[in-house]
Amino acid sequence: MSVEEFGPSPTRKILKFEIVVVLALSLGQSAVYSILSFADKLTRGPLHEQTTSLNNQLSNREFFDFSYQLLDILFALVPVLLALYLMKHSTGRGVREIGFDLRTPGKDALFGAGLFLAMGLGTLGVYAAGRALGITTAISAANLGDYWWSVPVLLLSAVRHAVLEEVLMLGFLFTYAKKLNLGLWTTIFGSAVIRGSYHLYQGVGPMIGNMLMGVVFGWVYQKYGRVMPLVIAHFLLDAIGFVGYALIGPAIGIGN
Repeated sequence: MSVEEFGPSPTRKILKFEIVVVLALSLGQSAVYSILSFADKLTRGPLHEQTTSLNNQLSNREFFDFSYQLLDILFALVPVLLALYLMKHSTGRGVREIGFDLRTPGKDALFGAGLFLAMGLGTLGVYAAGRALGITTAISAANLGDYWWSVPVLLLSAVRHAVLEEVLMLGFLFTYAKKLNLGLWTTIFGSAVIRGSYHLYQGVGPMIGNMLMGVVFGWVYQKYGRVMPLVIAHFLLDAIGFVGYALIGPAIGIGN
């Protein structure tokens, strides 16, 4: 189905407006709060003396905490549906065109696992360097409590982050940037800067690390044209980080 079947081709102004709306409801909003949170932390004291907690409890009662966690994950993915709808409506490109499908699961899984191994080592290195330089907070990656559902929810949270970030930062933004005739490296660096900015609340190290990851992921996506391997790689990074922390992190001092 082509974009003409939906009606007249949208103007540049409409395309830009759709980008702003999707980002304002998702990762752009996160970037604004992240920058504000970073400023707050800077005025409180040295970054290396502070801790950033992820995957926190949302209620001190188990049933409600579990319910809030699932709803939080579910509603966080709604902007992805909006982005996919607008993209199809305005550009004619859907999940198949951006490679967010299961046509080549084995190839995507192997490619994603390889990217995970390469980026995982780099992520640890940047985090360690940031902690040594005092520009990164300690990260406490899993704080859900000792429930039977904690690990499954952490895995679902990893899925949420992987799908949200890669579909929007790669599939959606790159499609719109091409429609707007933006240059390739302008698109790659722009996406990477946004990616880094919504991680700034963790400190300068994670911001730089995620910007570098954004450059690599952006280059890989534009070269191979499939977002699914990047989703898999991102999921593995977060899943190992979240679940690994929950199971053994405190015992071996991760986050200190």
